[in-house]
Amino acid sequence: MSKAFTKENDDADDDDGPEPAPLPGGSRNLMTPAGWQKMQDELKHLLRVERPKVVETVSWAAGNGDRSENGDYIYGKRRLREIDRRIRYLTKRLEIAEIVDPARQTNRAQVFFGARVTYADGEGEERTVRLVGVDETNSEPGAIAWVAPVARALLKARVGDLIDVRTPKGVEMLEVLKIEY
Repeated sequence: MSKAFTKENDDADDDDGPEPAPLPGGSRNLMTPAGWQKMQDELKHLLRVERPKVVETVSWAAGNGDRSENGDYIYGKRRLREIDRRIRYLTKRLEIAEIVDPARQTNRAQVFFGARVTYADGEGEERTVRLVGVDETNSEPGAIAWVAPVARALLKARVGDLIDVRTPKGVEMLEVLKIEY
């Protein structure tokens, strides 16, 4: 088949995969220093290691002739788009990031960003969560975004406070047991 009748559109799959969730309207992009550093390290790795390696593979594959059935070329271009999308996302998030160091918190009797909070739900089951930035929720077990309903309810609470939280099941009562920074 002639190349004139094949469809080769490198931008066709530009919308592959879900875009990470945007920040809730009017909220700031708070991050812990460790979360900011982790994103910065990922960005550097993508720019200095991953992308150059994939560009080299794609350029080698492009030199092999027919690109329409060249797996290295096709999958390399797709991977390159994924890397570029992640680089754009990380760059934008790091530009608007506000780094908040929980260790510098002076009022340790209240729950603020970066705190590790142990609370008991209505059935007495204890849970420990850490209030972190939206982009840091996968960094550790129990990490929840500071804009999540439970986190919002816990903000400014003190040990012993009873807090109402709206959940899909209805209103749930939480008791703050411990706060650590």
